Amino acid sequence: MKRKIVIAGGTGFIGKELIQHFSVTDHVIILTRGIKNVQTNSYQSHGTLQDTNSIRYVLWDATTISGWAKELENADILINLCGKSVNCRYSKKNKAEIFSSRTQTTSLLGEAIRNCIVPPKLWINASSATIYRHATDRPQDEYNGDIENDFSVQVCKAWEKSFFDVRTPFTRKVALRMAVTLGSGGVIVPYFNLLKFGLGGRQGSGKQMYSWIHIKDTINIIEWIHEHKTMEGVFNCSSPHAVTNEAFMKTLQKITGHKFGLPAYEWMLKIGAAIIGTETELILKSRWVLPTKLLETGFRFNYDTIDKAFTEIVNHTPRKAYHLF
Repeated sequence: MKRKIVIAGGTGFIGKELIQHFSVTDHVIILTRGIKNVQTNSYQSHGTLQDTNSIRYVLWDATTISGWAKELENADILINLCGKSVNCRYSKKNKAEIFSSRTQTTSLLGEAIRNCIVPPKLWINASSATIYRHATDRPQDEYNGDIENDFSVQVCKAWEKSFFDVRTPFTRKVALRMAVTLGSGGVIVPYFNLLKFGLGGRQGSGKQMYSWIHIKDTINIIEWIHEHKTMEGVFNCSSPHAVTNEAFMKTLQKITGHKFGLPAYEWMLKIGAAIIGTETELILKSRWVLPTKLLETGFRFNYDTIDKAFTEIVNHTPRKAYHLF
């Protein structure tokens, strides 16, 4: 029997990959604020949707309860990926939007669930592994991770609070603290561009830890959570084997066949970030995360090492994406 999968904010890289996966066997409903822009995401996967008859886009404004709310009725899984990209300057305006696009949308979905006659069986809400401190001394997990109070951490704390504060007694809830998600689109695209122009060396000292996960393992984790009905609460969504930034870049060079890559020193990153309108924290913060609770449930990763992940990605990505010639 086909499941009913509802995805809020499903037009980015992760959302598109989830749609491609679920649409093969299930009915997928995407809540989006701009249907006309669904196919224009420049960081989309190189894959194509296999069964468009199983996919339906529904307009919502992400601020008020309206006709979209009925789509949650009798859903098997609700997945919320909504949130303004943090790939921007942390101006007062952008900070406010980063907060509100996560907390208000999450609270709104919770209200809609409470109004359902037959609410979703499972609600998976995105969070971020950046909730943990800058860590170079030891990995952070769900039991002993240190949560401090910089801007990114404040966002994650408020995001999770808005998720767990709303009571949904008939809907199981899981917050996924997601590490950088790798696939043939999304965040890998800027790295490929650096490689093409000989700039694929370490960033900063290169010693900062880089927690990551392959998109296919992310999908498998969601399926695992659906199948294992006792799983609730917070889970780190990250490979068990984080690497340093330097190892990350060297492995990417090796797998893509690049012989060298010039490093980007911290002062260069600060200038570059200001020019392109982003923050160096996205590159220089040391994210060292372990998925302890997930491993305790018996889940096993298909792409547990960065070599395996990059090999799969490069095998499914056109050469022109990471080579000039």
